Amino acid sequence: MTESPMQTRNKVFEDLSQLMTNAMGVAQGAKDEAETAMKSMIDRWLADRDFVTREEFDAVRAMAQKAREENETLKARLDALEKGQG
Repeated sequence: MTESPMQTRNKVFEDLSQLMTNAMGVAQGAKDEAETAMKSMIDRWLADRDFVTREEFDAVRAMAQKAREENETLKARLDALEKGQG
């Protein structure tokens, strides 16, 4: 049984389509792997630099603000006590 030119052309297009689909899958896998490797490398680099997270920074900033407010309150009380003795 001999294939017609149309059947041969369809088979070529099917094979080409399958090849492109497989190539896109491989490319996506390589992209995902590269992104994962880059993220790991950046995470290690940042960890070696002793950077703090945003949450840690915000927590320390809140503690500093509270300490400033407490110092202002204590200074006001001390000023009032000194005026009372003066």
